[in-house]
Amino acid sequence: MTASAESGGAPPPPPGHSPHHRAHLLDLDGKPSGSITLPLAFSLPVRPDLIRRAVVAAQSHRRQPYGTSPTAGLRHSVEWSGKGRGVARTPRLMDSMRGAQAPNTVGGRPAHPPKIERIWTKKINRKERRAAFGSALAATREEVLARERGHTVPHGLHLPIVVADPVEAIATAAEARRLLVRLKVWSDVERAQNGTHFTSSGKARRRGRVRRTPRSLLVVTSAPGRALGFRNLSGVEVVPAQRLATEDLAPGGVAGRLTLYSKAAVESLRSRLGEVAA
Repeated sequence: MTASAESGGAPPPPPGHSPHHRAHLLDLDGKPSGSITLPLAFSLPVRPDLIRRAVVAAQSHRRQPYGTSPTAGLRHSVEWSGKGRGVARTPRLMDSMRGAQAPNTVGGRPAHPPKIERIWTKKINRKERRAAFGSALAATREEVLARERGHTVPHGLHLPIVVADPVEAIATAAEARRLLVRLKVWSDVERAQNGTHFTSSGKARRRGRVRRTPRSLLVVTSAPGRALGFRNLSGVEVVPAQRLATEDLAPGGVAGRLTLYSKAAVESLRSRLGEVAA
């Protein structure tokens, strides 16, 4: 996506000012070691309506069609006694007055059952989907949105969190924990860990979704198979930049997820968006 397509007709910046936002580049000790220019998508206005629309469309594509059996409620031997007998015109069991098969009877067919041919997928325009992705990226630098999502964000932390490339070499959970403690965001992982709970009895529990864990940090890498030490932390997800989606940045359609980018991931996002490094 080009910069002109992402801007959506926004007014040009004042003379001498760059439209790109900058972020602190942190080392593995959690200390600033410079700054990095973010892609132009991080400077887009946050559009909650577009973000939710894109997330709902992505969720609808995973929905499995379902329907009732064609013979549900029809497996009876029934007859209609005819008019003039002083009873309702309801099909009844053979040699009985008990009603069956009709929707208004016990064990009868459903009146308007779900049908397998129903189309559940929701369409979204390509430009809307791209604008939603850029808007979700821009929301990751808003501290207010992160707090509204429930994340524990320490005061003074500059969002988004951009760490030098050695972060992608972290292969153990102990190393990942030490880094998050230095960055002062380990409390958000503890929030997700303490918030893990068993679901109540119902359809979710019958289908194996016994535990529910809140979402915590999102780690964006430059390629798959990197920063593997973060995967076993509660609520933490690791996603490569080329596979990053709006739903990863805004779970449930609510933008502002606490996100950690590696420096190489930022450059990978820049190439994915069709920008030239500033």
